[in-house]
Amino acid sequence: MKDILPEQTSLWQEVEDTARSVFDSYGYREIRVPVVERTELFRRSIGEATDVVEKEMYTFEDRDGDSLSLRPEATAGVVRAGLTNGFIYNQRQRLWYSGPMFRYEKPQRGRYRQFYQIGAEAFGYPAPQIDAELLFVCARLWDRVGLELRLEINSLGTLQARAEYRAKLVEYLAQHRNELDDDSRRRLKSNPLRILDSKNPEMAELIANAPLITDHLDPVSRSDFNQLKTMLDDAGARYVVNPHLVRGLDYYTGLVFEWLTDDLGAQGAVCAGGRYDNLVAELGGQPTVATGFSIGLDRLVELLAQQGAQGRDLSPEVYLVAVGDEAPRVSMRLAEELRERLTGLRLENDCTGGGFRAQMKRADRSGARLAVLLGDDEFAGQYATVKNLRDDTEQERVSWTELCAYVDRALNGAPA
Repeated sequence: MKDILPEQTSLWQEVEDTARSVFDSYGYREIRVPVVERTELFRRSIGEATDVVEKEMYTFEDRDGDSLSLRPEATAGVVRAGLTNGFIYNQRQRLWYSGPMFRYEKPQRGRYRQFYQIGAEAFGYPAPQIDAELLFVCARLWDRVGLELRLEINSLGTLQARAEYRAKLVEYLAQHRNELDDDSRRRLKSNPLRILDSKNPEMAELIANAPLITDHLDPVSRSDFNQLKTMLDDAGARYVVNPHLVRGLDYYTGLVFEWLTDDLGAQGAVCAGGRYDNLVAELGGQPTVATGFSIGLDRLVELLAQQGAQGRDLSPEVYLVAVGDEAPRVSMRLAEELRERLTGLRLENDCTGGGFRAQMKRADRSGARLAVLLGDDEFAGQYATVKNLRDDTEQERVSWTELCAYVDRALNGAPA
């Protein structure tokens, strides 16, 4: 797990604010769900035989003996919230979320045991238009933050079609059992589709020759997938159909997709998602179609940082220097007046009680454009001395009553 330090958070905030703006523009509303849920929720939704449930969840018993887990992902919690609060059944919902997730994984680049996701879920929309919309939401976000990612899509079909394909895949893989690595042999009975996602280069040829799930789709899934591709083509979107693309969570049916990069080593998926039309019913609700995606914020921010992005400049615009017996007290009142009247003003009050020279050095290092100086003379005359720290203009005396108007003019570039 890692700390995200103040010099890094401005870029995180910019990404999060941009994502919030994009979600708002498509009519998605924010939902916030607990970090801790009952373990059974994830076992039922993600799947007993997945790596997440078998090896990666942080699970513990509380004082009542209930088994609880830190959330490894948010979709199950969003569905649970919908069932608990009654806003899914026979309704249409566009929702988004963000926050920390937890998985006990081997730490490596772009992957941490506490990581952050931001994502969207849509309930009650059966047509493939909503799947296309979600892909366009992602594409618009990449465009807004200045990233180029490649899109891979696939369809897993219905549960029945996938079961028939699973049998053919197991038959093929069993014939090549000696070529499977230990992890794939373990998955052969429990979760054979995940073998297709193996990153072991020694199995690449075996996987390439495996039966394709796209050859075994049911008619409805095939039609939906073709409609989706047509909508992407009409919009000029670039994508690749990857017939070996599967997702590590059992609840996916129909469309699955990933947005990928080659700039993060093995951890190339920045965003992933798809349809999960059976999950609501599996968790005890009425059958409800659903689709969604999640974005790995850690990876997204790292990609942007590699490209030189630094986020917004959060250095103060005004630095208030106060020296003497009375000036520091007055500086607090003036600082609050400036913040009150100049909405959004970034003002730092030195608050050290140090000498004038030391405070001015800190003012210069802060990056502020203006230094507002208060000393004994200023206190006696009820004025402030304002110095522009970024040019050679003469400092000026400004009465306390005119200070807000003067600072506003100076920061907006108008003549003082």
